[in-house]
Amino acid sequence: MEKYITNSEEETKEFAKEFAKKLKIGDVVILSGDLGSGKTKFVEGVLSNFGLENEISSPTFTIVNEYKKDDINIYHFDVYRLEDSDEFYAIGGEEYFEKGICLIEWGEIIEDALPNKYIKINFKRNIEDDNKREINIDYVGE
Repeated sequence: MEKYITNSEEETKEFAKEFAKKLKIGDVVILSGDLGSGKTKFVEGVLSNFGLENEISSPTFTIVNEYKKDDINIYHFDVYRLEDSDEFYAIGGEEYFEKGICLIEWGEIIEDALPNKYIKINFKRNIEDDNKREINIDYVGE
């Protein structure tokens, strides 16, 4: 497991932008953490790596937003409102895994629907400093 600390929203976005340079089609990234812990800011940073920083909108009500840059599809899921992985299967969620890069907020809800290999990123706010985040990255199945 890799551990990182960021000290502001901007640092979290910059960290994500650098992280995104290693992503490729077929990568599934699970983003876990409390509300306001930095998940969406991380997605903003990933999208900025692809020149899509002005495109982001929260998929809370649509479940998934699709972005395209050149020949790369990026799928941003927010599965917070799903009861379980059955609902994820019902919307055909697993069909996205091989089509592009999948960023899934609250992905622990659908953990049993995930592929064997994925990246799990856990965000934790610092109680003493609201701008500080601990980011833990685990490469599951590798």
